Amino acid sequence: MELFRNIFIFSEKSPLLFTRFYFWGFLAVSLTIYSIIYKQKGLRNTYLFLISLFFYYKSSGFFFCLLIFSTIVDYFLGLRIYHSKRTLWKKIFVAVSVIINLSVLSYFKYAYFFTDTFNQIFGTHLEVVNWLSLWANQVTGSHFDVSRIILPVGISFFTFQTISYTVDVYRGKCQPVRNIIDFGFYVSFFPQLVAGPIVRASEFVPQLYQKYSLSREEFGFALFMIMKGLFKKLVLGDYLAVNFIDRVFENPVMYSGFENLMALYGYSLQVYCDFSGYTDIAIGVALLFGFRLPQNFNSPYKALNVGDFWKRWHMSLSSWLKDYLYIPIGGNRKGKLRTNINLMITMLLGGLWHGADMKFIIWGGLNGIGLIIYKMWKKISPYENSRHFLITFWRIFLTFNFITFTRIWFRADDMERVRAMLYQLSHNLDFSVAPQVIMSYKMIFIIMLFGYVTHWWPSRWKDNYMNWFIRIPHWAKVIIVALLVFIIYQAQTTDLQPFIYFQF
Repeated sequence: MELFRNIFIFSEKSPLLFTRFYFWGFLAVSLTIYSIIYKQKGLRNTYLFLISLFFYYKSSGFFFCLLIFSTIVDYFLGLRIYHSKRTLWKKIFVAVSVIINLSVLSYFKYAYFFTDTFNQIFGTHLEVVNWLSLWANQVTGSHFDVSRIILPVGISFFTFQTISYTVDVYRGKCQPVRNIIDFGFYVSFFPQLVAGPIVRASEFVPQLYQKYSLSREEFGFALFMIMKGLFKKLVLGDYLAVNFIDRVFENPVMYSGFENLMALYGYSLQVYCDFSGYTDIAIGVALLFGFRLPQNFNSPYKALNVGDFWKRWHMSLSSWLKDYLYIPIGGNRKGKLRTNINLMITMLLGGLWHGADMKFIIWGGLNGIGLIIYKMWKKISPYENSRHFLITFWRIFLTFNFITFTRIWFRADDMERVRAMLYQLSHNLDFSVAPQVIMSYKMIFIIMLFGYVTHWWPSRWKDNYMNWFIRIPHWAKVIIVALLVFIIYQAQTTDLQPFIYFQF
């Protein structure tokens, strides 16, 4: 009875994560029921909407009410946009959608940042109050904490997703969803709900009304993606974080400049394995239900320049910022100066999207500067179109190191630690300690080397072993999956680490 009761109770200490065993129990039960009803589209979509709400409740508690609120608002605004005869009213309803969504996002994510900034500028002493908790306490007699605002998991992702829906309806790229249940399913589909990829309505909504299909090859691909994602997250990302990276970033001055540098390189691998690992699992799980999610990563550390990197990294966010922010504010249509300003605005707001802290704005600004400098350089570079091995190597090396350098502001907990790490890298970078450090952290460096080598080796090699896995008989897949699961969970750290992008 106690076990049954716990299934339906949210625990902040043990949210429903892809890396927990009971998620796979949830998935097994969900797929079993789904196998009975999947042919009935209406019932199928309703069922997936309900289990997605349950998943979000188990991940973020009663914030699932916020997801329902967003669903209701944008569903009806989408209908008003589509059926309005006058362009003015269409624009008004789009503006209302954007304002409501960004207001909710700003309240939960940026209330402290905006309040602290206002206090610093004007010398005031305003304090943040959780008005929702206060009103709930007054109305229901509950005892929610009104002194702090908790960030709902995945709010940045589903907010951008619902904004894209109303804008796409306005632009005529898609028609409104037929009913609110179907729309709720589009907004809340659990594999990609809390950390992406950000799915466009024009890409996903047509799938709501298509027959279920999953070929033998697609089933093999789904299993492959799930196993690859778990391996990236638990064997590579979490191990590096717990045993080395987190320690150095917690107190950079206690470690040598070389250790700080290696932690920085390690973090570039960790954040890639963590985030791309999540989206690999999301793509695989979604495919088991018959839905195709877009690719979100394409070997980003093979990028030849900063622009190329942002076409390969978090591709759904990069394309969203381009289509719904950069192009609407002018894009590259109004001269070089305005283009650079628009680019910088986009990257600064992209940085702010990642976190309500000045260090994220600096991180976004550095990437914006990198993009602008590259745009200028490629016009005069004699090597822009060269395919010589050494030039390609240099361009990848330079891009990777620039991106890794900017991650100091992305990963450090505060500006004091940023300054500490920069000091260690600039004043105490002694390579003579490298042999001793490498021997002390031998397993860390072996895993880092393995991670980077497999990332950089040719794409055709990756395709070959993926296709081999897809082609082998199901009994062989079962053996390999069982072996990999054993290895993955033997390698996992004592305390499961949340996915990095859950905080965004």
